[in-house]
Amino acid sequence: MNSLTIITINYNNRDGLERTMNSVFSQTYEDFEYIIIDGGSTDGSKELLESNTQKISCWISEPDKGIYNAMNKGIKVAKGEYLLFLNSGDILYSADVIEKVILELDQADIISGS
Repeated sequence: MNSLTIITINYNNRDGLERTMNSVFSQTYEDFEYIIIDGGSTDGSKELLESNTQKISCWISEPDKGIYNAMNKGIKVAKGEYLLFLNSGDILYSADVIEKVILELDQADIISGS
């Protein structure tokens, strides 16, 4: 089975981050790495991360140089063979979407959806 890392980036979007985290936490398939990169938010995002440390593989909260710098920080610490970028405020289609898609990873190098 292929390994998956989900990377979420966030900056001062605590409510969106919480929505995204809840979407990831509700997945029926749980064998993935979850990384959150926060740009040093001052809106309570860091406290939200601290209160969910046990459900997150790795999180970083520090100033960065923008969206792509934050994504690259996530890539550097990711261990998964496949990466899913799910930014703060985004949610997964359903609670079983990862379970369904993970089976397709052997079929292609890139999978996209809308």
